[in-house]
Amino acid sequence: MSATSPVQADPVRTDARPNAACPDELPIAARGGPVSHAISRVARLHRIAAGKLLKRLGLYPGQEFVMMRLWDAGPVRQSELIKAVDLDPSTVTKMLQRLEQTGHVRRCQDPDDRRAVLVEATDNSCALLADVTDAWGDLEAYTLAGLDADERRELTRLLAKVEENLCTAAEECPDRRAELRGGRDAQPGV
Repeated sequence: MSATSPVQADPVRTDARPNAACPDELPIAARGGPVSHAISRVARLHRIAAGKLLKRLGLYPGQEFVMMRLWDAGPVRQSELIKAVDLDPSTVTKMLQRLEQTGHVRRCQDPDDRRAVLVEATDNSCALLADVTDAWGDLEAYTLAGLDADERRELTRLLAKVEENLCTAAEECPDRRAELRGGRDAQPGV
């Protein structure tokens, strides 16, 4: 991979970015959730940068997560893979078709259950594993440029807490959402 950021190749206008620390600069509708607005913007830019790196490898965004799971887990039932990557079954099926066409995955009937399909990474995908590992390392470097080791650890810790909150909210909707809204209202400025 090159030493230049995929985002630098197509610079994002810095004057167009709202400042989450200054709520008056946010769109009116986003002022009630400046952190959520910042997360959405960062996630979008991160996905764009990842997509550019993956495109160089012949992958579509999301396919790397399917491959990561297969490299780590070995052969798995397609239904288990769908649960593991937490995507719509039709999306995963389309991803697997494309990955199968490029020789990165193989699907076959599960010998223990004729109704089930096993999916596994092929030997040909080993080179892709190294490339994806490098691409994710490059993405990490671009994403965290300018942050020292302590800031990186703190960001990781805070994002893990946010992820836990979102997972809890997703599992317990709508009751958990109401509880979270109530908690936010009870603690202004949080």
